[in-house]
Amino acid sequence: MGKKGKKEKKGRGAEKTAAKMEKKVSKRSRKEEEDLEALIAHFQTLDAKKTQIVETPCSPPSPRLNASLSAHPEKDELILFGGEYFNGRKTFLYNELYTYNIRKDSWAKVEIPNPPPRRCAHQAVVVPQCGGQLWIFGGEFASPNGEQFYHYKDLWVLHLATKTWEQVRDYIYYNDVYAFNLDTFTWSKLSPAGAGPTPRSGCHMSVTPQGGIVIYGGYSKQRVKKDVDKGTQHADMFLLKFEEGREGRWVWTRINPSGAKPTPRSGFSGAMAPNHQTLLFGGVCDEEEEESLEGDFLNDLHFYDTTKNRWFAGQLKGPKSEKRKRRRGMKVEPEGANKPESEGVSAQAPLEVVREVVAEDGTVVTIKQLLTAPGPAGQPQSDEDDSPEEVGGPAVEPCPRSNAMLAVKHGRLYLYGGMFEAGDRQVTLSDLYCLDLHKMEEWTALVEADPETQEWLEESDSESSSAGEGAEGGEEDEDGSSEEDG
Repeated sequence: MGKKGKKEKKGRGAEKTAAKMEKKVSKRSRKEEEDLEALIAHFQTLDAKKTQIVETPCSPPSPRLNASLSAHPEKDELILFGGEYFNGRKTFLYNELYTYNIRKDSWAKVEIPNPPPRRCAHQAVVVPQCGGQLWIFGGEFASPNGEQFYHYKDLWVLHLATKTWEQVRDYIYYNDVYAFNLDTFTWSKLSPAGAGPTPRSGCHMSVTPQGGIVIYGGYSKQRVKKDVDKGTQHADMFLLKFEEGREGRWVWTRINPSGAKPTPRSGFSGAMAPNHQTLLFGGVCDEEEEESLEGDFLNDLHFYDTTKNRWFAGQLKGPKSEKRKRRRGMKVEPEGANKPESEGVSAQAPLEVVREVVAEDGTVVTIKQLLTAPGPAGQPQSDEDDSPEEVGGPAVEPCPRSNAMLAVKHGRLYLYGGMFEAGDRQVTLSDLYCLDLHKMEEWTALVEADPETQEWLEESDSESSSAGEGAEGGEEDEDGSSEEDG
């Protein structure tokens, strides 16, 4: 009896210790959240001093990722809002609003009173109602050291015609499906039938011509053992549509498109393309080990045809003028010519690469890619290739990256910023590219950026910087100027 009582007492002691630890952790979490809320309130106080609408021409925005880039519903403009930047020591958060004039190739910074608090990784959508509206939902705020996070659950609308921000209402966020009515400004919870996607982040949503919603991919983590999480890069697709014969009822259906599917990835970007197509760009394929994480960054382009339920790779044709000149410049080689050398110069035929990828549902997907075969290194130019267009310089294209911002206007795809990793360094981009989706010939660089000129501060360089030096908001002065602004 004595031993049994001693064991029970010991068990109760362990339970008490666990309860104390849980209470301590909960108290610390509440304290961290309160600290972030105080920091957010401080920046809102600074924003409250801006009482007038000021639109100022400016150079391109500073490097950032996880911002939103939206196409104006009426003007030839792109709208950039928010985002984050990490320089190796501090995290900067933004709530700046920029517009890019497509025809004039010019940027402007628009300061509007009472904007949403600084944030990144929010959701944004533009609608044509009332002269155009930009809707902003949720997002994330981070402490300067990037170790504490505050997740928003608020909803904002920017009235583009009057240049005014409005906070619509606050509500509790759940892992469910909701619809927002643009006429009544009210939310309604949907309860679809069928098995839908598993909980995840970073998935892509697109609309079908019939009014359905397609969900693709995403990322989630699962605890496999103590202090070890395993990430899953989802590559499954689901369709949310009205249930036939039952008005107001929705149903989930898992779909399995044909064609060349994208390889599993996270951090990809998506946008709606012409002809009811959804496009997907880049991302990162993470290879996780227990003690390490390495990412393979991508810059490929894929299209999903919602009407055909088919994926296909976005292959660029190259400029037409270059092709015509090359055909006109072709000559018959005389017998006895140095064939290895001549073949090396002209060997620009596409190289077909075939890969087999096992999808999440166990099916084997064969992916074919056509890659331009580079000439041999150090090969001298032929005397016949006297035209720069005939020689054909390196292709202009966005470098591999994740978390880029995409928008489509007049059949052109605009790609801005994003990030990639080089060793332990995170490179945040601020370049801007354009691609004509009808011609599919080549990328055009509208704003180029040199990642080598970007400042990167190692954590060991200085550990003494305080948390409240303004870096977390990208602002140093009370007038709202940012040390990161271009």
